[in-house]
Amino acid sequence: MRRSSVHLLCISQRQKSQICTHQTKGQVSTGLMSIARVLAQASFFLLVWSCLPWLCQLLNLYMGSYNTDYSSLQDNFTETLYRYDEDGYQSYCTVCCAGLEVILCGNDSCCRSYCLDCLNILVGPGTFDSLKEVDPWICYLCEPHNAHGALKPRLDWNIRVQEFFANNSAFQFEPDRVYPSIPANLRRPINVLSLFDGIGTGYLVLKELGLKVDKYVASEICSESISVSEINHEGKIIHVDDVRLITKEHILKWGPFDLLIGGSPCNDLSIVNPARKGLFEGTGRLFFEFYRLLHIMKPKEDDQRPFFWFFENVVFMNNNHKVDICRFLECNPVLVDAVKVSPAHRARYFWGNIPGMNRPIIASQNDKVFLQDCLERGRIAKFTKVRTITTNSNSLKQGKDVRKLPVSEKGVDDNLWITELEKIFGFPKHYTDVKNMSRQQRQKVLGKSWSVPVIRHLFAPLKDYFACEQLPPFLSQPSSSSATAMGEGSMGGPSWCSPLE
Repeated sequence: MRRSSVHLLCISQRQKSQICTHQTKGQVSTGLMSIARVLAQASFFLLVWSCLPWLCQLLNLYMGSYNTDYSSLQDNFTETLYRYDEDGYQSYCTVCCAGLEVILCGNDSCCRSYCLDCLNILVGPGTFDSLKEVDPWICYLCEPHNAHGALKPRLDWNIRVQEFFANNSAFQFEPDRVYPSIPANLRRPINVLSLFDGIGTGYLVLKELGLKVDKYVASEICSESISVSEINHEGKIIHVDDVRLITKEHILKWGPFDLLIGGSPCNDLSIVNPARKGLFEGTGRLFFEFYRLLHIMKPKEDDQRPFFWFFENVVFMNNNHKVDICRFLECNPVLVDAVKVSPAHRARYFWGNIPGMNRPIIASQNDKVFLQDCLERGRIAKFTKVRTITTNSNSLKQGKDVRKLPVSEKGVDDNLWITELEKIFGFPKHYTDVKNMSRQQRQKVLGKSWSVPVIRHLFAPLKDYFACEQLPPFLSQPSSSSATAMGEGSMGGPSWCSPLE
């Protein structure tokens, strides 16, 4: 059974302060033309000129005052559009990217939410309360013919949103092909080919996001990594041979694929390695295997099926190698550092065409951002953040002299435990505890993996294209204490508390 459409949130103090920041941080500059243009981009909707008084009210309600800066609205939108809660729905209102009290779309695979104030102002007074009686309620983007008031979807809203996130910096390349998002009732499960798959991070994140995975084919040669992904995902990952042995015939047999992901070994590219061989020798050449398969898999111009990909590698590489990779992949990378969403630095370049890759990465409420958050009971972090964790055990030591251990327990300095490393990377506890692997083996497979919250950040926009798992039933209970908790931040109306909070 689909969960109820109504989801009235009781938010934490952290969420309150975050939303208040979004409501007051910027100031708008120039008149109603700028305001209308911003909201047309930022909320997908055609805001009718006759509704400009409502538009003024809306901006005054959520953004503070009319001397607001356009960039603050844009930043707010890019930060919040693809943020999802654990229940699979948007963390903020689709229209204003804020809102404390929201109603959810009841359509399978649609994850959008709409707040009380946007519905009552842009559609009409009392709209929110009347929609609470409709179950399931189907939103205005899923059924545009049922739109009312100012919430009338543009015909090209799905294209405009992807153009809004386009990465046009650095070298000039032909813009990526833009895929309009798929209507919720037409979305199907995703098929994935993962090269240099490691310990199944890609599959783990897709499932965490609630996406239905029809087929996940992984190329990996490390037996320990294969064991970790097989045991954790119960054989749902199809492991295949060395990437160099995958042919066009294999792709035709296994595919068609919707997503190609991979990050070739970095040891011959990283400037940290004095014996590195570069992009054209040693393991550096494996980049060209990704490039070869990407060109085999890319759909033809007349094929409207969405196809996404990304390639990852280290930031600290020779600039000539970076330029060469850009030339071959015909796009610029985005730099994402896991330190913004985890306790460890891990700066990586990502090339690709997934929408919104260049949007800011913001920690969610459940991300463990500080080292202390990842430690077992009774252990004390001596550092807030740690340096990049690699396959080398010395990478766990901190300080300018790289000699200090990061943890103290009962007054004695200690190293990080493997379960703590798993939390730092965003994996479940004991994720790598398989087949009696040693500590060194477990750190080795972790040191080569991706940061889970970073990949979640990059994959989140895929929810606009592929089917999601049916969400569990959701029942909310009224609470007098929750009403008190929301009293200061709510704009009125009843307050409910989610049992998931």
